[in-house]
Amino acid sequence: MTGIEIIVGVGLGLTAYVLLRALMMGFFTVAPNERAVLTSFGRAQRIGAATTLDTPLADDLPEIDRERYSYPQLQVIGPGGPYFRWPWQKIHKVNVAISTVSIAFDPDTPEANQAGSVLEAVTQDQLNIGVTGQIRFSVSESNLYAYLFGVKKPIAHVMGYLVSILRERIANFKAPREDEEGVPQELRLEGISINDLRKNVNLLNEQMDRECRSSAARYGIILDASLITGIDPPHQIESALAAINTAHNEVSSDISVAQALADQRIEESKRAVEIQTMNAEAEVEPLKWLAEQLQLLKQSGPDAIPGYLRNVRLDLYKRARRIVLDMGK
Repeated sequence: MTGIEIIVGVGLGLTAYVLLRALMMGFFTVAPNERAVLTSFGRAQRIGAATTLDTPLADDLPEIDRERYSYPQLQVIGPGGPYFRWPWQKIHKVNVAISTVSIAFDPDTPEANQAGSVLEAVTQDQLNIGVTGQIRFSVSESNLYAYLFGVKKPIAHVMGYLVSILRERIANFKAPREDEEGVPQELRLEGISINDLRKNVNLLNEQMDRECRSSAARYGIILDASLITGIDPPHQIESALAAINTAHNEVSSDISVAQALADQRIEESKRAVEIQTMNAEAEVEPLKWLAEQLQLLKQSGPDAIPGYLRNVRLDLYKRARRIVLDMGK
C-alpha cells in the first residue's frame, strides 16, 4: 500500500467519521418546559417581516419606545422531537417555566442588597426603608429574539427596570384618604408615608404590575406578579414610629367614639321633636273637629248654639261635686 493510498484512506475515514458524528449529533429534543430557536450561520429563522409591533405585546409599549423595541418574530420550536439540525446550525433552548426570585436579587452582584434579601428605598418624607418580597417571571415565547439576542443579560435588565420603577413609586406614593374622613386635618399622619405604604401594599403591587407589563416587549421576560411582603423602617426610629402610630390610633379612636355619641344625641333629639310634634297635633285635632261642628250648628239657626251651650252646661253640672251660685245676679 502506497503512501498516497494511506493518506486517501485516512482522509476518507475522517470524512466518514465527521459526517457520521454530524448526523448523530444533529438530532435534538425539546423538553415540555422549553422552547427552541434555530440559527443558521448565526441568523435566527424568522417569520417573514413580522415584528413585535404586530403582536399584542406592543399594546403595553409607550409610543416613544415602539420603534426602539421592534424585534423580529422568530420561528419557535415547541416541545417534542427528535428534531434535526445541520452542522452549520445552532440550537438555542430557553426555559419558559415560571421562576421566583427575591425582589432584592441582583444578578450582577449577588452580595448586594444584604445578599439579595432586603431592597433599600427612600420614601416621600426622606425615610430609608427596607423592602422585602418576591417576583415571578417567565420568558416570553412571543419575543424570544429580545431575550436571546436583544440584550446581553435580560434578567439583569428586567431586575434593574423593576427596581427603578419600585423606588420611584415608593418615593412618590400617596394613599387615598377615605379611611380618615372623620379625622381633623391637623390629626392626620400626612407626613409619615411609611404608614401609607404599609396600609396599601396591595395597591402598590397593582401599580407595579401595571408599570411592568411592557417588560415582555422590551426584554422578552414576562413579570407574572410582584409581591411585596414587608416594608420596614430603620431600627433606630422604629420604636418612635410605633409610639406615634399608637398615639394616632388612640386619638382616632377617641374621635370616633365622640362622633358616635354626638350622632346618637342628634338622633335622640330628632326623635324627641317628632314625638312632641305628634302630641301637639293630637291635641289640636279635637279642637279643629269641635270648631267644624260649631260652624255647622251655627248654620242650622240662631237657637242652635245656645241650645248646645245649655246641654254642655247641664253635662258639666252632672260631673261637678259643688256648684257656686252668684246670688247677686
